[in-house]
Amino acid sequence: MSVETEATYPVTARNRVKRLHERGSYDRAAVHAILDAAMLCHVAYVIDGQPYATPTLFWRKGDTLYWHGSSASRMLRHLKAGTPACLTVAHLDGLVLARSGFNHSANYRSAMCFGTARLVEDPEEKIEAMRDVVDRFYPDRSALLRPITAQEAKATTIIAMPIDEAAAKVRAKGVGDDEADFALPIWAGVIPVTTLLGAAAPCPRLVPDVDKPETLAIFPEGGRLDDALQAGQQAYEGG
Repeated sequence: MSVETEATYPVTARNRVKRLHERGSYDRAAVHAILDAAMLCHVAYVIDGQPYATPTLFWRKGDTLYWHGSSASRMLRHLKAGTPACLTVAHLDGLVLARSGFNHSANYRSAMCFGTARLVEDPEEKIEAMRDVVDRFYPDRSALLRPITAQEAKATTIIAMPIDEAAAKVRAKGVGDDEADFALPIWAGVIPVTTLLGAAAPCPRLVPDVDKPETLAIFPEGGRLDDALQAGQQAYEGG
């Protein structure tokens, strides 16, 4: 059976969850759900013995992660020959206040993915990826835009990293106090955390009679960002 059809990622010394392992999962769908609810990631790699962690926008296509940047980027130049990399995503879902400092915690969803990153150098694959970075977040939007210019393609570098190994780690529960501490007269509880969408602000230089596309209905005012991003991924995969 190929890796792409297995329900879980292989568990190795590199991706095995060691601390609080009961929160860990190697389920492919669980990892993808955490990735798909995000737009920003951190990519870690090593150059000449010096570790770096770079924040960047990313997207997923099947079992491959993509990100992009300037052709002048130190990281992207280093990845030209292919190099081991680790891409991480984390969502903060709640602040957990306990009756002791030791038991304070947070509810979260996180994913850590390992693979070998490479430059996308095939011209057609690169242009497709430059369209995908728009369509993955804003369904079918690239078809409405002016074509990508040769200069824009030259100035942009695309990185692809097949996911070789990955793990998800999630905390989604209430206060974990010691049994004896529940009798203490100290407030404890969970404060939920979400990122909400605001009202869309049209560009003041819009051409008259240009309406917001119906496809952007996945970004309703007051809606959750992670829900909108997951809806965008579903539309992207359906396309």
